[in-house]
Amino acid sequence: MKLFDTHTHLNVHQFDEDREETYQRAKDAGVEKMIVVGFDTETIESALAFAESHDDVFAACGWHPVDAIDMTERDLNYLEELALAKKIVALGEMGLDYHWDKSPADVQKEVFVRQIQLAKRTKLPIIIHNREATRDVVDILKAERAEEVGGVMHCFAGDVDIAKECLDMGFYISFGGPVTFKNAHMPKEVAKIVPADRLLIETDCPFLAPHPYRGKRNEPAYVRLVCEQIAALRDEPEEDVAQQTYDNACRLFGLNL
Repeated sequence: MKLFDTHTHLNVHQFDEDREETYQRAKDAGVEKMIVVGFDTETIESALAFAESHDDVFAACGWHPVDAIDMTERDLNYLEELALAKKIVALGEMGLDYHWDKSPADVQKEVFVRQIQLAKRTKLPIIIHNREATRDVVDILKAERAEEVGGVMHCFAGDVDIAKECLDMGFYISFGGPVTFKNAHMPKEVAKIVPADRLLIETDCPFLAPHPYRGKRNEPAYVRLVCEQIAALRDEPEEDVAQQTYDNACRLFGLNL
């Protein structure tokens, strides 16, 4: 069974002591490909370094909305230069996050828009972060015609109607650990209705570990638990969901199957 973890942060300090061991556990669990996501200068550099040292690992680079206030013109130019790197397959994560108050909403929106425009110039898909900002995220994607590059709604937490809006724009819907939580009714309902060819899975490790590891450090090997849950929700064989999400990820990110 082939699995593709489309959103990991193996580049962060939580894995400094056992990064290679964690990677190997993922391989042993059937994770054949993964994307390591950088969200500021330090994590972008470490994501790219890790991807370049592993044939089956790829990287994404973007500027996280929480830190939007820190992004400079130089940083944006840096992202544009990096987009040419062979191992960079997407821009992101980018978007809006109204949970934390470090960066004002207007600054977040400006940085988000500029990264979408960058994606259009570089012709790379985008990885969307949304926390407590759903309506504004979707409205900006529509206003900027983000469907021209497409991408993925990472760790989707919206309802069925929002999912349909995103699907209408050509976006993929990705589910992580929260879909396995007992009280996560909305993600479970959305997972049932997403077309098979728009479905992705992820861990967002080290965050949001799936049941029964909730509250502990997440890692790419646990993406199999996400796959199992979605297969159960859709009443489909786990192997079929694994293969479909693997193929979908390869198609979105321009990779060989």
